[in-house]
Amino acid sequence: MPRQILLAAGLVATMTACQAGTTEQTMRVAIDTSIDLPAPVHVVWAALTDTAAYPDWNPYHVRVEGNLAVGERLTVDIVKPDGHALTIHPRVLEMQTNRSLVWGGGPWGLFRGEHRFDLEQLSPHCTRLLHTEVFAGIFVSFADLDAIEPGYVSMNEALRDLLAAAGHDRDTIC
Repeated sequence: MPRQILLAAGLVATMTACQAGTTEQTMRVAIDTSIDLPAPVHVVWAALTDTAAYPDWNPYHVRVEGNLAVGERLTVDIVKPDGHALTIHPRVLEMQTNRSLVWGGGPWGLFRGEHRFDLEQLSPHCTRLLHTEVFAGIFVSFADLDAIEPGYVSMNEALRDLLAAAGHDRDTIC
């Protein structure tokens, strides 16, 4: 019975979105942040993949446990800037050393997120972090996603501060 109710709600939401002509906007939300970091790609990668150290520096993803390998399930504790805390259990979807780490999950078509950390080498001593997430599905328009972008920005800045504390010049212009 609960499954039938969920399917019926999904059909109603889909029909409503299509009638409004805003299917793309109501069924997909993209959050895009970036920061230029004064450190080589391999140093930034090492910090991002040292999830055991996240509680020491990361104000948003305060705990990440699990094996960073494609297909593996993680436990991620999040504290949003508004104080709301939650735990999610995404799977690692992509892992390319010194290039990208992607995790995500959720039921296709209903509410799914794909969280990306992509690195671009700007110079031998500067790296751009593209920290993004795309949410898609018929229930996206009902989700409270407002605190996520400020959370990603605070994590990006905390990563910059971590690299500066490790001797990478915070004032370097990338």
